[in-house]
Amino acid sequence: MNTQDQSPGKPRRSLISQWNHLKEQLTAYLFLLPSILIIGIFGLFPIGYAIYMSLFNWRVTKGGFLGFDNYDKIVGDWGGLLLFLLGVALLVAAYWLWTSAFRSSSRGVVVAKVIAAILLVAVGFLLAGGWGRLMAGGDKKFWTSMMITLFYAIGTVPTQIILAMVLAYLLFQNIRGKDVFRMIYFLPYITPVVSTAVVFRSIFSPRETALANTVLSWFGAGPLKWLFEPRPFSQILFGWNIEGFWAGPSLALVTIILFGVWTFVGYNTVIFLAGLGSISKEIYEAAEIDGANAWGVFRNVTVPLLSPVTFYLFLVSFIGTFKAFNHIFVMEVPSAQGTVATASVEIFSIFYRANNYGYAAAQAIVLFLVILGLTFAQNKLLGKKVFYG
Repeated sequence: MNTQDQSPGKPRRSLISQWNHLKEQLTAYLFLLPSILIIGIFGLFPIGYAIYMSLFNWRVTKGGFLGFDNYDKIVGDWGGLLLFLLGVALLVAAYWLWTSAFRSSSRGVVVAKVIAAILLVAVGFLLAGGWGRLMAGGDKKFWTSMMITLFYAIGTVPTQIILAMVLAYLLFQNIRGKDVFRMIYFLPYITPVVSTAVVFRSIFSPRETALANTVLSWFGAGPLKWLFEPRPFSQILFGWNIEGFWAGPSLALVTIILFGVWTFVGYNTVIFLAGLGSISKEIYEAAEIDGANAWGVFRNVTVPLLSPVTFYLFLVSFIGTFKAFNHIFVMEVPSAQGTVATASVEIFSIFYRANNYGYAAAQAIVLFLVILGLTFAQNKLLGKKVFYG
């Protein structure tokens, strides 16, 4: 009799439970709807429309359908692209072997390192061969701009992160006026980029009376052309007559790198300060009790515990350098002979000056795929080294 009394209630309770669950789901999606609309309209739709434009001969107005002709013009030699990508894949494999594989015995470590070294030699040939075929058969200006972008990223990101970490560690100590110093270091980040870029153009003018050349004269060095100098920095500093990728960035690009470091080091410092504030003081006290000096505490305690913040800043900064445009566009001069034209500047030139919207959209999609691939690689390779406590 009790069983007959309870059986009609079970389906009723089940329906009420399902209805409550559905209401919770609908409520959650309603709260997410504004964000979904904003991301869809201002994020996903432009990407989709850019892909659509890249398939047409779009010059001011929509032209004929080209399919993948724009991409074929950019790449030129698909075999060269495959060689280059194979070199990147082998580079990842060599890194994995060097850091992760065959760690169970000392002999395994030796074998892994030998194989990794052989792979690195193969990587050098594949990357050089693939890159050469891309430069010869594809859009040389676009691939050169990608190389310049890589120079800018490598020169900017590690420098500003290291400086920011050191500054944050110093400003975290009990020193007088630390709040004033924090404000001073953060000012370049909130100052309008165009105005500060114009000031930098004046500081690094080729005139002998420019501030940068005046400082050089104090050390007995002659004036430099700075932003107007297309020659590689290695040739000016060391006298090396190297061509191609290994020549490095031009002096004009190095000057722009200095501007990038000066602008963003304050922002990174503030983020590091927030990370330092989350580290427990007991950890530092325990390290001091164990006899660690200031350098030992910084190296073995602060740096590992700041690794999540460092990883975040490295990832965001690297993406930002590949999209950098404003200050590079303002500081670029014709005398630099295109040695500071990063990928974003080159795409803007094709879009605005040449009015070739379809080809510029194809270049933007290629840049997007490169950023996506680099971000994925950084997340996989560097994310394993992050210490979350």
